[in-house]
Amino acid sequence: MRIIDSFILAWLIFAGIMFSAVGCGGASKAVAERRNPASAATAAAWNDNDEDGIPDAAELHSFDDRMSFRRWFAAIAEMQFYQLNDRWSEDQRDCAGLVRFAWREALRRHDRIWFQAMGQGYEAVAPDVKAISLEKNPLGEKLFRTDFGAFAEGDLASGSSNGKFSEFADAKTLKNYNSELITRDRRRLNQLQPGDLLFFHQPWVQKFPYHVMIFLGEARHVSEGANDWVVYHTGSSAEDKGEMKKVRLAVLIEHPNPRWRPVENNQNFLGFYRLKILN
Repeated sequence: MRIIDSFILAWLIFAGIMFSAVGCGGASKAVAERRNPASAATAAAWNDNDEDGIPDAAELHSFDDRMSFRRWFAAIAEMQFYQLNDRWSEDQRDCAGLVRFAWREALRRHDRIWFQAMGQGYEAVAPDVKAISLEKNPLGEKLFRTDFGAFAEGDLASGSSNGKFSEFADAKTLKNYNSELITRDRRRLNQLQPGDLLFFHQPWVQKFPYHVMIFLGEARHVSEGANDWVVYHTGSSAEDKGEMKKVRLAVLIEHPNPRWRPVENNQNFLGFYRLKILN
């Protein structure tokens, strides 16, 4: 019995050691798994699977987030036609400035403080974007890409020539690096969605040859049953500060100056574009 007991005891000790080894391995693996997601998440934040220059973590992947952004973006842009907002700096008021302002405000948390700051006329048009916000996103305030190429972590370098994101973007920058062409054919109106952009190019204009407008679709105010509204700022000049315009595509197509008509045979019309964060 003593021999058998000794054998059993030895076997139990051996088995305990083996199971302990497995348990430690499992614990180590669990610790590693607790650590890896953070590093994996950090790495994933810099992925650019579609190689469009915008990190995946700064794009809106869910249908609900894209729709929320579109509604806020379009609504805020349209409101500037009725009353220029004090939060939109006067020295930023031009066609591209309208896009930048509406973009930033669309990504904010639209709480009571935001509505109070914006003033009268603003109302909740959609839930807030959930995936990112202006305060919490991998790009920070530098929402706008300024150069070609797929995204790399070094693109966010500040204070150096390597940085490829900025808090500022003119119309050319918005078109070349932050948007993608949908179509030049206005007859494909069903492909357009609120928040899409129209770009024009007037090469003889030395300072700002590019111009951008925002497609609203069905306007929130005075829609007249139409779904082809656009809004834009004319831009400032030495003579005046410019002004906001809200007009239907059907009217713009008949513009007295052919270079402003959004039609295929107008070489100054570059087409309808979509922000990369939505595409």
